[in-house]
Amino acid sequence: MKPSDGTFIAGVDLGTRMTKCILYDPGTDTFPARSTDYSGHNLALAAEKGLAEVSRLAGIDPGEIFYVASTGYGRYQAPMRQTQITDISCHAMGARHLFPGTTTVLDVGAQNTKAIRIEENGRVVKFRMNDKCASGAGRFLERVSKGLEIELEEVGELSLRSKDPQPISSICAVLAESEVINLVTAGHPLEDILMGAHMSISDRIVAMLRQIGVDGETSLTGGITRNAGMVKALETKIGKPLNVSEDSEFAGAIGACLLARRRLRKLEERMALNNQKN
Repeated sequence: MKPSDGTFIAGVDLGTRMTKCILYDPGTDTFPARSTDYSGHNLALAAEKGLAEVSRLAGIDPGEIFYVASTGYGRYQAPMRQTQITDISCHAMGARHLFPGTTTVLDVGAQNTKAIRIEENGRVVKFRMNDKCASGAGRFLERVSKGLEIELEEVGELSLRSKDPQPISSICAVLAESEVINLVTAGHPLEDILMGAHMSISDRIVAMLRQIGVDGETSLTGGITRNAGMVKALETKIGKPLNVSEDSEFAGAIGACLLARRRLRKLEERMALNNQKN
């Protein structure tokens, strides 16, 4: 099994809310297909569906994927994996690939938020993770959107219309939902409540980020990158722009592919060395 064979590597990022899958061609150093879908309760099925979808999009037979690296919350649930890699390592490598100047990574997911400090080669040197129940994470916004009876996908754009953000003090997602209802009852506009929620989350994320250092370039990864309101709130609190692209959501899956390629190359080198000795 060699990367030089021209066959494909796949990275599967099994998150608590969404599963991202990306196909990597080591021969051309490109990512010809990617997919994202809800994880649901059957994470093994979510991984299988992701691989089937990227195969379809790339126009290849699934059997051409000879190596699968899984990451994320459900990485152990991918039955077809050859290896599993921590999401911290994968997001660090993926962010560095997307933005070579990255020194700090913010991975904001549905359940956890991680601040990661990395070296030039993408190696993690330190990190911090939120230790409260879904505080500072995407799940917080899910509870807020539920309290406001709007779709989660609408939260970001709607919050950008805010003129007077209303702070939410609760760090618990469940209690925050009650606080949101109180703000609605008091007559505050939805957009002000939403931006207040984004700002409150950002306060906690930035406090965590400062524990590892905010100098240099900071790249945002995870599904939260599709939320324009969250990006704006974080940039406001940090005081500088964040690296974000349309591929940032797939940083974990991209990193899984690249780390898998690195492992395979080391395996090749060991095999070649053993053959020389024999």
